[in-house]
Amino acid sequence: QVQLVESGGGLVQPGGSLRLSCAASRFTFGNYVMSWYQQAPGKERELVATISASGDTTTYADSVKGRFTISRDNAKNTVYLEMNSLIPQDTAVYYCHARHRFGLPPRDGYWGPGTQVTVSS
Repeated sequence: QVQLVESGGGLVQPGGSLRLSCAASRFTFGNYVMSWYQQAPGKERELVATISASGDTTTYADSVKGRFTISRDNAKNTVYLEMNSLIPQDTAVYYCHARHRFGLPPRDGYWGPGTQVTVSS
């Protein structure tokens, strides 16, 4: 059974920083495109950042460009999201997602259970 487990969430003041981690197991991590999504209360789940299987390509939502950085360590089967200059609008549950680089099933990929990030003074 594939596992994705997020950690590193919590309460932080505006302007602060957090580093989220997602530990993956029971699949070949290096074959998967990894992403972070956020879901704020009452809103749809939205894509925040994506990193290619090799780690050499990253993309970001406009709302987090210049503030968030996605990275991965294929030797540790872990993907990270460095979050700086946090604002209250970043408050959400953050989910880790894995999708096979060649689109192998499952079509919807794999999800972690999420970690709560709250930005508040």
